[in-house]
Amino acid sequence: MIRFVHTADLHFGVENYGRIDPATGIHTRLLDFHRALRTCVEQAVHEDVDFFLFCGDAYKTAQPTPTQQRLLFDCFLHLFRAGIPAVMVVGNHDNPASFGKSHALELFGQIPVSGFHVISKPERLVLQTKRGPIQIVGIPWPSRSLLALNRGTAPLGAELSAHIGSRVAELIRFFSEQCACDPKVPAILAGHLTVSSGLFSGSEKRAICGQDPLLLPSQLAIAPFSYVALGHLHRFQQVNKGQSPAIVYPGSVERIDFGERNEEKGFCIVSVEAGAPAEYTFVPLVSRPFIQLEVRLEGELRHTEQLMDALKNKPIADAILKVVYHVPPGVKDRVDTRLLQQACSSAMYVVGFFPIHAPMQRTVRSTIHVDMDVESALRAYLAGQKQPGDRIERLAYLLHQIEKELQDDATPTPDQDQTSLPLALPQGQESYPPVG
Repeated sequence: MIRFVHTADLHFGVENYGRIDPATGIHTRLLDFHRALRTCVEQAVHEDVDFFLFCGDAYKTAQPTPTQQRLLFDCFLHLFRAGIPAVMVVGNHDNPASFGKSHALELFGQIPVSGFHVISKPERLVLQTKRGPIQIVGIPWPSRSLLALNRGTAPLGAELSAHIGSRVAELIRFFSEQCACDPKVPAILAGHLTVSSGLFSGSEKRAICGQDPLLLPSQLAIAPFSYVALGHLHRFQQVNKGQSPAIVYPGSVERIDFGERNEEKGFCIVSVEAGAPAEYTFVPLVSRPFIQLEVRLEGELRHTEQLMDALKNKPIADAILKVVYHVPPGVKDRVDTRLLQQACSSAMYVVGFFPIHAPMQRTVRSTIHVDMDVESALRAYLAGQKQPGDRIERLAYLLHQIEKELQDDATPTPDQDQTSLPLALPQGQESYPPVG
Protein backbone atom coordinates (compact mmCIF):
# COMPACT_ATOMS: atom_id res chain seq x y z
CA MET A 1 0.00 0.00 0.00
CA ILE A 2 1.29 3.44 -0.98
CA ARG A 3 0.67 6.47 1.24
CA PHE A 4 0.92 10.13 0.30
CA VAL A 5 -0.04 13.62 1.42
CA HIS A 6 -2.56 15.48 -0.74
CA THR A 7 -2.64 19.27 -0.45
CA ALA A 8 -3.33 22.28 -2.67
CA ASP A 9 -3.96 26.02 -2.85
CA LEU A 10 -1.07 27.49 -0.86
CA HIS A 11 -1.53 30.98 -2.32
CA PHE A 12 1.77 32.40 -1.08
CA GLY A 13 1.45 36.15 -1.55
CA VAL A 14 -2.07 36.68 -0.24
CA GLU A 15 -1.59 39.74 1.94
CA ASN A 16 -5.04 41.31 2.07
CA TYR A 17 -5.12 41.34 5.90
CA GLY A 18 -2.14 41.74 8.17
CA ARG A 19 1.02 43.75 8.68
CA ILE A 20 4.79 43.44 8.47
CA ASP A 21 6.19 41.25 11.22
CA PRO A 22 8.86 43.36 13.00
CA ALA A 23 10.95 40.31 13.89
CA THR A 24 11.32 38.98 10.32
CA GLY A 25 10.34 41.84 8.03
CA ILE A 26 7.87 39.48 6.31
CA HIS A 27 4.13 40.02 6.01
CA THR A 28 2.21 38.16 8.71
CA ARG A 29 -0.12 36.50 6.22
CA LEU A 30 2.79 35.07 4.24
CA LEU A 31 4.16 33.70 7.50
CA ASP A 32 0.74 32.12 8.19
CA PHE A 33 0.73 30.28 4.86
CA HIS A 34 4.36 29.23 5.25
CA ARG A 35 3.64 27.87 8.73
CA ALA A 36 0.69 25.86 7.40
CA LEU A 37 2.72 24.33 4.56
CA ARG A 38 5.60 23.61 6.90
CA THR A 39 3.20 21.69 9.14
CA CYS A 40 2.03 19.61 6.15
CA VAL A 41 5.62 18.81 5.22
CA GLU A 42 6.64 17.91 8.76
CA GLN A 43 3.62 15.62 9.06
CA ALA A 44 4.58 13.95 5.77
CA VAL A 45 8.09 13.32 7.10
CA HIS A 46 6.74 12.08 10.42
CA GLU A 47 4.29 9.69 8.71
CA ASP A 48 7.06 8.50 6.36
CA VAL A 49 4.79 8.85 3.32
CA ASP A 50 5.89 7.69 -0.12
CA PHE A 51 5.38 11.01 -1.89
CA PHE A 52 3.93 14.48 -1.47
CA LEU A 53 1.22 15.60 -3.93
CA PHE A 54 0.50 19.29 -4.41
CA CYS A 55 -2.44 20.09 -6.72
CA GLY A 56 -1.81 23.66 -7.79
CA ASP A 57 -1.87 27.36 -6.89
CA ALA A 58 1.42 27.69 -5.05
CA TYR A 59 1.36 31.46 -5.34
CA LYS A 60 -1.19 34.22 -5.59
CA THR A 61 0.21 35.26 -8.98
CA ALA A 62 2.53 33.83 -11.61
CA GLN A 63 5.16 36.44 -10.63
CA PRO A 64 6.08 35.54 -7.04
CA THR A 65 8.58 37.64 -5.13
CA PRO A 66 12.00 36.22 -4.21
CA THR A 67 10.88 36.03 -0.58
CA GLN A 68 7.81 33.98 -1.49
CA GLN A 69 9.94 31.66 -3.62
CA ARG A 70 12.50 31.23 -0.83
CA LEU A 71 9.85 30.23 1.70
CA LEU A 72 8.28 27.73 -0.71
CA PHE A 73 11.68 26.22 -1.54
CA ASP A 74 12.41 25.96 2.17
CA CYS A 75 9.45 23.63 2.64
CA PHE A 76 9.99 21.44 -0.43
CA LEU A 77 13.72 21.10 0.22
CA HIS A 78 12.78 19.63 3.59
CA LEU A 79 10.95 16.89 1.68
CA PHE A 80 13.96 16.39 -0.58
CA ARG A 81 16.30 15.92 2.38
CA ALA A 82 13.88 13.35 3.84
CA GLY A 83 13.86 11.40 0.57
CA ILE A 84 10.18 12.11 -0.18
CA PRO A 85 9.49 12.96 -3.83
CA ALA A 86 7.17 15.88 -4.54
CA VAL A 87 4.67 15.97 -7.41
CA MET A 88 3.41 19.46 -8.26
CA VAL A 89 0.50 20.25 -10.58
CA VAL A 90 0.40 23.75 -12.08
CA GLY A 91 -2.73 25.72 -11.12
CA ASN A 92 -4.43 28.73 -12.64
CA HIS A 93 -2.65 31.18 -10.30
CA ASP A 94 0.69 29.65 -11.29
CA ASN A 95 0.07 30.15 -15.01
CA PRO A 96 1.13 33.37 -16.76
CA ALA A 97 -1.56 35.28 -18.62
CA SER A 98 0.32 35.25 -21.94
CA PHE A 99 1.80 32.44 -24.01
CA GLY A 100 5.55 31.79 -23.85
CA LYS A 101 6.25 32.96 -20.30
CA SER A 102 7.39 30.60 -17.55
CA HIS A 103 4.90 29.40 -14.98
CA ALA A 104 5.58 29.97 -11.30
CA LEU A 105 6.72 26.38 -10.60
CA GLU A 106 9.11 26.14 -13.54
CA LEU A 107 12.25 26.37 -11.38
CA PHE A 108 11.37 23.15 -9.55
CA GLY A 109 11.40 21.31 -12.85
CA GLN A 110 14.78 22.82 -13.80
CA ILE A 111 16.62 21.79 -10.64
CA PRO A 112 19.13 19.04 -11.64
CA VAL A 113 18.14 16.70 -8.81
CA SER A 114 15.66 13.86 -8.60
CA GLY A 115 12.64 14.22 -6.39
CA PHE A 116 10.73 17.12 -7.98
CA HIS A 117 8.12 16.39 -10.64
CA VAL A 118 6.26 19.37 -12.09
CA ILE A 119 3.17 18.64 -14.19
CA SER A 120 2.68 21.63 -16.47
CA LYS A 121 0.90 19.78 -19.28
CA PRO A 122 -1.40 16.73 -19.29
CA GLU A 123 0.66 13.60 -18.83
CA ARG A 124 0.90 10.14 -17.26
CA LEU A 125 3.70 9.87 -14.73
CA VAL A 126 4.92 6.55 -13.33
CA LEU A 127 6.48 7.51 -10.00
CA GLN A 128 8.88 5.12 -8.31
CA THR A 129 8.50 5.19 -4.52
CA LYS A 130 10.07 3.22 -1.70
CA ARG A 131 6.95 1.04 -1.53
CA GLY A 132 6.58 0.52 -5.25
CA PRO A 133 5.44 2.38 -8.35
CA ILE A 134 2.26 4.42 -8.76
CA GLN A 135 0.66 5.84 -11.91
CA ILE A 136 -0.29 9.52 -11.69
CA VAL A 137 -2.33 11.14 -14.45
CA GLY A 138 -1.68 14.85 -14.06
CA ILE A 139 -4.03 17.50 -15.48
CA PRO A 140 -2.89 21.09 -14.84
CA TRP A 141 -5.22 24.07 -15.13
CA PRO A 142 -6.74 23.80 -18.64
CA SER A 143 -5.67 27.03 -20.30
CA ARG A 144 -6.02 27.63 -24.03
CA SER A 145 -2.28 27.27 -24.66
CA LEU A 146 -2.03 23.99 -22.74
CA LEU A 147 -4.79 22.42 -24.79
CA ALA A 148 -3.36 23.78 -28.07
CA LEU A 149 -6.78 24.67 -29.42
CA ASN A 150 -7.09 24.95 -33.18
CA ARG A 151 -7.58 28.64 -33.82
CA GLY A 152 -9.55 27.99 -36.96
CA THR A 153 -12.16 25.75 -35.35
CA ALA A 154 -12.11 26.72 -31.67
CA PRO A 155 -15.44 28.12 -30.45
CA LEU A 156 -15.74 31.54 -28.89
CA GLY A 157 -17.75 33.10 -26.09
CA ALA A 158 -20.04 30.90 -24.00
CA GLU A 159 -19.11 27.71 -25.88
CA LEU A 160 -15.41 27.99 -25.09
CA SER A 161 -15.60 26.70 -21.49
CA ALA A 162 -17.72 23.73 -22.55
CA HIS A 163 -15.28 22.93 -25.34
CA ILE A 164 -12.30 23.03 -22.97
CA GLY A 165 -14.15 20.79 -20.52
CA SER A 166 -14.85 18.20 -23.20
CA ARG A 167 -11.21 18.26 -24.34
CA VAL A 168 -10.03 17.67 -20.75
CA ALA A 169 -12.46 14.76 -20.38
CA GLU A 170 -11.06 13.23 -23.58
CA LEU A 171 -7.50 13.52 -22.26
CA ILE A 172 -8.45 11.91 -18.95
CA ARG A 173 -10.10 9.03 -20.78
CA PHE A 174 -7.04 8.61 -23.00
CA PHE A 175 -4.60 8.43 -20.07
CA SER A 176 -6.90 6.17 -18.03
CA GLU A 177 -6.76 3.61 -20.84
CA GLN A 178 -2.96 3.72 -20.65
CA CYS A 179 -3.10 3.13 -16.89
CA ALA A 180 -5.45 0.19 -17.38
CA CYS A 181 -2.73 -1.58 -19.35
CA ASP A 182 -0.84 -2.12 -16.09
CA PRO A 183 -3.55 -3.14 -13.58
CA LYS A 184 -1.06 -4.26 -10.92
CA VAL A 185 0.20 -0.69 -10.44
CA PRO A 186 -2.22 1.63 -8.57
CA ALA A 187 -3.39 4.70 -10.48
CA ILE A 188 -4.67 8.09 -9.35
CA LEU A 189 -5.82 11.25 -11.12
CA ALA A 190 -4.33 14.57 -9.94
CA GLY A 191 -5.56 17.88 -11.32
CA HIS A 192 -6.37 21.51 -10.81
CA LEU A 193 -9.96 21.46 -12.03
CA THR A 194 -13.52 22.52 -11.28
CA VAL A 195 -16.13 19.81 -10.69
CA SER A 196 -19.76 20.75 -11.28
CA SER A 197 -20.84 19.42 -7.86
CA GLY A 198 -18.14 21.31 -5.94
CA LEU A 199 -18.96 23.99 -3.40
CA PHE A 200 -17.28 27.36 -3.76
CA SER A 201 -16.39 29.71 -0.95
CA GLY A 202 -15.15 33.24 -0.43
CA SER A 203 -13.03 34.83 -3.14
CA GLU A 204 -13.44 31.90 -5.53
CA LYS A 205 -17.23 32.29 -5.96
CA ARG A 206 -16.68 34.36 -9.08
CA ALA A 207 -15.97 31.05 -10.87
CA ILE A 208 -19.68 30.23 -10.65
CA CYS A 209 -20.36 32.95 -13.22
CA GLY A 210 -19.10 30.70 -16.01
CA GLN A 211 -15.38 31.46 -16.19
CA ASP A 212 -14.22 27.96 -15.24
CA PRO A 213 -14.52 24.90 -17.48
CA LEU A 214 -16.73 22.47 -15.57
CA LEU A 215 -16.34 18.70 -15.45
CA LEU A 216 -18.85 16.15 -14.23
CA PRO A 217 -17.87 13.68 -11.48
CA SER A 218 -18.57 10.88 -13.96
CA GLN A 219 -15.85 12.27 -16.26
CA LEU A 220 -13.23 11.97 -13.50
CA ALA A 221 -14.23 8.97 -11.39
CA ILE A 222 -13.38 6.32 -13.97
CA ALA A 223 -11.42 3.08 -13.85
CA PRO A 224 -8.69 2.31 -13.01
CA PHE A 225 -8.31 5.37 -10.75
CA SER A 226 -8.39 4.57 -7.02
CA TYR A 227 -8.44 8.24 -6.00
CA VAL A 228 -9.01 11.62 -7.68
CA ALA A 229 -6.91 14.36 -6.06
CA LEU A 230 -7.92 17.91 -6.96
CA GLY A 231 -7.08 21.50 -6.19
CA HIS A 232 -8.78 24.83 -6.95
CA LEU A 233 -11.74 24.89 -4.55
CA HIS A 234 -10.78 26.14 -1.10
CA ARG A 235 -13.19 24.02 0.94
CA PHE A 236 -12.42 20.44 2.00
CA GLN A 237 -14.99 18.23 0.28
CA GLN A 238 -15.59 14.88 -1.37
CA VAL A 239 -17.68 15.67 -4.46
CA ASN A 240 -18.43 12.10 -5.59
CA LYS A 241 -20.88 11.36 -2.79
CA GLY A 242 -21.46 7.70 -2.06
CA GLN A 243 -19.45 6.64 -5.09
CA SER A 244 -15.99 5.26 -5.75
CA PRO A 245 -13.37 6.47 -6.35
CA ALA A 246 -13.47 9.49 -4.08
CA ILE A 247 -13.02 12.91 -5.72
CA VAL A 248 -11.40 15.05 -3.03
CA TYR A 249 -10.56 18.70 -2.64
CA PRO A 250 -8.37 19.11 0.48
CA GLY A 251 -9.06 22.86 0.46
CA SER A 252 -6.61 25.68 1.02
CA VAL A 253 -4.13 25.36 3.88
CA GLU A 254 -5.09 28.78 5.28
CA ARG A 255 -8.13 31.06 5.17
CA ILE A 256 -8.01 33.51 2.27
CA ASP A 257 -10.82 35.88 3.27
CA PHE A 258 -13.93 36.19 5.44
CA GLY A 259 -15.92 33.98 3.09
CA GLU A 260 -13.88 31.09 4.51
CA ARG A 261 -14.05 32.12 8.16
CA ASN A 262 -16.17 29.13 9.22
CA GLU A 263 -14.24 26.52 7.23
CA GLU A 264 -11.74 24.13 8.78
CA LYS A 265 -8.41 24.04 6.94
CA GLY A 266 -6.08 21.10 6.52
CA PHE A 267 -4.76 18.41 4.17
CA CYS A 268 -5.33 14.73 3.43
CA ILE A 269 -3.28 11.60 4.02
CA VAL A 270 -4.20 8.96 1.44
CA SER A 271 -3.53 5.23 1.17
CA VAL A 272 -3.94 3.47 -2.20
CA GLU A 273 -3.43 0.03 -3.65
CA ALA A 274 -4.21 -1.41 -7.05
CA GLY A 275 -7.79 -2.48 -7.67
CA ALA A 276 -9.22 -1.06 -4.43
CA PRO A 277 -10.77 2.25 -3.37
CA ALA A 278 -8.39 4.58 -1.60
CA GLU A 279 -8.61 5.42 2.08
CA TYR A 280 -8.13 9.06 3.03
CA THR A 281 -8.08 11.05 6.26
CA PHE A 282 -8.49 14.79 6.62
CA VAL A 283 -5.89 16.29 8.97
CA PRO A 284 -6.94 19.70 10.38
CA LEU A 285 -4.44 22.54 10.64
CA VAL A 286 -4.32 25.33 13.21
CA SER A 287 -5.31 28.31 11.07
CA ARG A 288 -5.48 32.04 11.68
CA PRO A 289 -8.99 32.80 13.06
CA PHE A 290 -11.20 35.09 11.01
CA ILE A 291 -13.87 36.60 13.24
CA GLN A 292 -16.73 38.73 11.95
CA LEU A 293 -18.69 40.25 14.82
CA GLU A 294 -22.17 41.45 13.89
CA VAL A 295 -24.17 43.43 16.46
CA ARG A 296 -27.59 45.10 16.29
CA LEU A 297 -27.48 48.19 18.45
CA GLU A 298 -30.46 49.16 20.59
CA GLY A 299 -31.65 52.60 21.64
CA GLU A 300 -29.90 55.93 21.13
CA LEU A 301 -27.21 55.66 23.83
CA ARG A 302 -24.43 53.30 24.97
CA HIS A 303 -23.57 52.19 21.43
CA THR A 304 -19.87 51.79 22.20
CA GLU A 305 -20.61 49.89 25.40
CA GLN A 306 -22.91 47.48 23.56
CA LEU A 307 -20.15 46.63 21.08
CA MET A 308 -17.55 46.24 23.81
CA ASP A 309 -19.86 43.88 25.70
CA ALA A 310 -20.21 41.77 22.55
CA LEU A 311 -16.43 41.70 22.06
CA LYS A 312 -15.94 40.21 25.53
CA ASN A 313 -17.59 36.98 24.34
CA LYS A 314 -15.32 36.55 21.30
CA PRO A 315 -11.82 34.96 21.29
CA ILE A 316 -10.26 37.80 19.30
CA ALA A 317 -6.66 37.24 20.46
CA ASP A 318 -4.37 36.81 17.41
CA ALA A 319 -7.41 36.86 15.11
CA ILE A 320 -8.27 38.89 12.04
CA LEU A 321 -11.32 40.84 13.16
CA LYS A 322 -14.12 42.66 11.38
CA VAL A 323 -16.90 44.42 13.31
CA VAL A 324 -20.25 45.15 11.65
CA TYR A 325 -22.94 46.95 13.62
CA HIS A 326 -26.50 47.90 12.70
CA VAL A 327 -27.68 51.37 13.74
CA PRO A 328 -31.42 51.68 14.53
CA PRO A 329 -33.54 53.70 12.07
CA GLY A 330 -33.39 57.44 12.62
CA VAL A 331 -30.64 57.15 15.26
CA LYS A 332 -27.26 58.85 15.03
CA ASP A 333 -24.16 56.64 15.04
CA ARG A 334 -22.54 57.29 18.45
CA VAL A 335 -19.82 54.59 18.35
CA ASP A 336 -16.39 55.71 19.56
CA THR A 337 -14.05 53.78 17.23
CA ARG A 338 -11.00 54.95 19.18
CA LEU A 339 -12.18 53.12 22.30
CA LEU A 340 -13.11 50.09 20.23
CA GLN A 341 -9.66 49.99 18.67
CA GLN A 342 -8.14 49.90 22.15
CA ALA A 343 -10.52 47.10 23.18
CA CYS A 344 -9.40 45.07 20.14
CA SER A 345 -5.68 45.47 20.78
CA SER A 346 -5.23 41.71 21.29
CA ALA A 347 -6.36 40.97 17.73
CA MET A 348 -3.65 40.40 15.13
CA TYR A 349 -5.37 42.72 12.67
CA VAL A 350 -8.57 44.77 12.78
CA VAL A 351 -10.11 45.20 9.34
CA GLY A 352 -12.43 47.96 10.54
CA PHE A 353 -15.72 48.93 12.13
CA PHE A 354 -18.52 49.10 9.59
CA PRO A 355 -21.88 50.72 10.44
CA ILE A 356 -25.03 49.70 8.61
CA HIS A 357 -27.77 52.31 8.80
CA ALA A 358 -31.30 50.98 8.51
CA PRO A 359 -33.30 52.93 5.92
CA MET A 360 -35.96 55.27 7.26
CA GLN A 361 -39.48 54.02 6.69
CA ARG A 362 -41.31 56.90 5.08
CA THR A 363 -45.00 57.11 5.99
CA VAL A 364 -47.30 57.58 3.02
CA ARG A 365 -49.54 60.55 3.74
CA SER A 366 -53.27 60.06 3.37
CA THR A 367 -54.99 61.72 0.43
CA ILE A 368 -57.63 64.11 1.82
CA HIS A 369 -59.62 66.43 -0.43
CA VAL A 370 -61.32 69.67 0.58
CA ASP A 371 -64.65 68.38 -0.73
CA MET A 372 -64.59 65.33 1.58
CA ASP A 373 -66.97 65.22 4.53
CA VAL A 374 -65.55 64.88 8.04
CA GLU A 375 -66.15 61.13 8.34
CA SER A 376 -64.48 60.34 5.00
CA ALA A 377 -61.48 62.50 5.90
CA LEU A 378 -61.17 60.77 9.29
CA ARG A 379 -61.34 57.30 7.75
CA ALA A 380 -58.71 58.19 5.13
CA TYR A 381 -56.35 59.60 7.78
CA LEU A 382 -56.68 56.58 10.08
CA ALA A 383 -56.15 54.15 7.20
CA GLY A 384 -52.94 56.00 6.28
CA GLN A 385 -51.76 55.58 9.89
CA LYS A 386 -52.24 51.79 9.60
CA GLN A 387 -54.91 51.78 12.31
CA PRO A 388 -56.88 48.52 12.71
CA GLY A 389 -60.36 48.35 11.24
CA ASP A 390 -62.18 48.03 14.57
CA ARG A 391 -60.48 51.18 15.85
CA ILE A 392 -61.48 53.09 12.71
CA GLU A 393 -65.12 52.02 13.16
CA ARG A 394 -65.05 52.99 16.84
CA LEU A 395 -63.68 56.45 16.12
CA ALA A 396 -66.20 56.92 13.29
CA TYR A 397 -68.98 56.04 15.72
CA LEU A 398 -67.66 58.57 18.24
CA LEU A 399 -67.55 61.17 15.47
CA HIS A 400 -71.25 60.53 14.78
CA GLN A 401 -72.00 60.99 18.48
CA ILE A 402 -70.10 64.28 18.62
CA GLU A 403 -71.84 65.58 15.50
CA LYS A 404 -75.23 64.60 16.96
CA GLU A 405 -74.50 66.41 20.22
CA LEU A 406 -73.39 69.50 18.33
CA GLN A 407 -76.56 69.44 16.26
CA ASP A 408 -78.70 69.04 19.39
CA ASP A 409 -76.95 71.98 21.09
CA ALA A 410 -77.36 74.15 18.02
CA THR A 411 -81.14 73.53 17.65
CA PRO A 412 -83.15 76.27 19.60
CA THR A 413 -86.21 75.34 21.72
CA PRO A 414 -89.54 77.08 20.99
CA ASP A 415 -89.49 79.17 24.17
CA GLN A 416 -85.83 80.20 23.75
CA ASP A 417 -85.27 83.91 22.98
CA GLN A 418 -83.02 84.11 19.91
CA THR A 419 -81.61 87.47 21.13
CA SER A 420 -80.80 86.30 24.61
CA LEU A 421 -77.21 86.53 25.72
CA PRO A 422 -75.13 83.72 27.18
CA LEU A 423 -75.62 83.14 30.86
CA ALA A 424 -71.93 83.21 31.60
CA LEU A 425 -70.41 86.65 32.20
CA PRO A 426 -66.85 87.65 31.40
CA GLN A 427 -64.46 87.48 34.35
CA GLY A 428 -64.70 90.56 36.60
CA GLN A 429 -68.06 91.68 35.15
CA GLU A 430 -71.15 91.48 37.30
CA SER A 431 -73.82 92.24 34.67
CA TYR A 432 -74.24 92.85 30.97
CA PRO A 433 -74.65 96.43 29.82
CA PRO A 434 -78.21 97.38 28.82
CA VAL A 435 -79.14 96.70 25.20
CA GLY A 436 -79.76 99.88 23.09
